[in-house]
Amino acid sequence: MKGLAMLRIGEIGWIEKDKPDIGPRDALVKPLALAPCTSDIHTVWEGAIGDRHNLILGHEALGIVDEVGSEVKDFKPGDRVIVPAITPDWDSDAAQRGFPSQSGGPLGGWKFSNFKDGVFGEYFHVNLADANLAHLPEGMPLEAAVMIPDMLSTGFMGAENANIPMGGSVAVLGIGPVGLSAIAGAKLQGAGRIFAVGTRPKASEVAKKYGATDMISYKEGPTDEQILEATGGDGVDAVIIAGGGEDIILDAVRAAKPGSMISNANYFGSGETLPICREGWGFGMADKDFATGLCPGGRTRMEQLADIVTYGRMDPALMATHVFHGFDKTEEALLLMKEKPRDLIKPVVIIDENL
Repeated sequence: MKGLAMLRIGEIGWIEKDKPDIGPRDALVKPLALAPCTSDIHTVWEGAIGDRHNLILGHEALGIVDEVGSEVKDFKPGDRVIVPAITPDWDSDAAQRGFPSQSGGPLGGWKFSNFKDGVFGEYFHVNLADANLAHLPEGMPLEAAVMIPDMLSTGFMGAENANIPMGGSVAVLGIGPVGLSAIAGAKLQGAGRIFAVGTRPKASEVAKKYGATDMISYKEGPTDEQILEATGGDGVDAVIIAGGGEDIILDAVRAAKPGSMISNANYFGSGETLPICREGWGFGMADKDFATGLCPGGRTRMEQLADIVTYGRMDPALMATHVFHGFDKTEEALLLMKEKPRDLIKPVVIIDENL
């Protein structure tokens, strides 16, 4: 089979590999729709998780089941499925303690394009198929559904972890697809005023449709100062970090009011340490807490998010600004994610709409 791989840090290319073998509880899946992620960019061009050689990239996919193991009960060849970006080992200690994304160690539920071949191949392996696949609802647009495996799950996690009080104020730092999903999630969580920090025109338009009430441009002055001014010096009840470099943490801490939660959904791909502003954090005593997490995966999560889309709570297809057709377009879509033109939110590759 053919796959688009990380050859080494800073270099990608198409390679040939054997189709993966599957175990009795696993599935072999062919891609139906794919979406490159900023994490792929961090992985290849920043070496964020270390050097990888000939590792097929990608972790956001819809698929068609090609083969299932002898113990798989709920899926069969030909089924159209949502494939979560995170496929935990559900019988692990971490899963039993309530942290399935960390099964096998920190970030261990992130298998695709981390320590096994990802979804940018003509076939890919899914562990524990009954627990890590979800049926794709009939009639759901592929451009919408392909946002579920990572963008919706990660962005909504940011809102869930933020402990937003009903009617509370929220600042979402970054309006890429994760930040936009966090805005939609914050609205669903009952937020009142939602500040969205970013300047990209198309993303700003979608942010307002998803529920942002105030747009903050970091080009017009320090983000935290603008939020504090807009809130009469109080700050916000919750902050969701959904993009930016390491200094974005300083903005988050300063914009948060005492008793708030700072929820991180951002992937910091470089550097050895991250800063906290001592005074803004009340010298460690301001009751400003941090929550972190890795995109929740698994079947139930995918089914719940699919219901949000099915029943019209939000339309993730608005984030699919660039749609390509054909598996061979995956490289072009990935490079577009790297270049990030101003009108881009998310590129999507549709393999075959008729399958």
